[in-house]
Amino acid sequence: MALIYEVHPQDPQPRLLKQAAGILQQGGVVALPTDSSYALVCRLDDKAAADRLRRLREVDERHHLTLLCRDLSELASYARVDNAQYRLLKLGTPGPYTFILDATKEVPRRLSHPSRRTIGLRVPEHAVTQALLSVLGQPLLATTLILPGEQDPLNDAQDIQDALGARLDAIVDAGACPMSPTTVIDMSQGGAAVLRQGRGELGRLGLD
Repeated sequence: MALIYEVHPQDPQPRLLKQAAGILQQGGVVALPTDSSYALVCRLDDKAAADRLRRLREVDERHHLTLLCRDLSELASYARVDNAQYRLLKLGTPGPYTFILDATKEVPRRLSHPSRRTIGLRVPEHAVTQALLSVLGQPLLATTLILPGEQDPLNDAQDIQDALGARLDAIVDAGACPMSPTTVIDMSQGGAAVLRQGRGELGRLGLD
């Protein structure tokens, strides 16, 4: 069964975060709370772990996985962003928004959309997520923790353990987080197209 790390939601214990980071560095898949819902995460450059993410969600290579970044400067290393896009990104980061952007060469081709060479990126506003990203010093590859056939993400560490504990390496338990996925904005085709209305309000981006 997955190890459960019970951390403070606003001031997570560094010792526990280092242990969770160690599991990720060794190729693990971890359930992590974010500002929108729990997510499944792994290292960006770990192909086997990324394949596990897709199998857990039962999605194929056309499903956008997301890079969780610490800030906009890190995000810009993985996506090509013009001035207009950058202004919109500033309005939505950090926050519960996923932006579909043209991927740079820093993103392994197997992680970008197979026909469009795009990637989902976001900067989460959650103390535990941000602290773990800082410990790792690199983005995490993520997907919303929605079980196959379900509409809503899991929101409780024990429920995640019951459903997926045998297939996960660790669960970071910071208590309940929202149960709504991110709002997804596609900026790869020019303009800003709303692909999914989630927790992030469109008015904050001037798109309502």
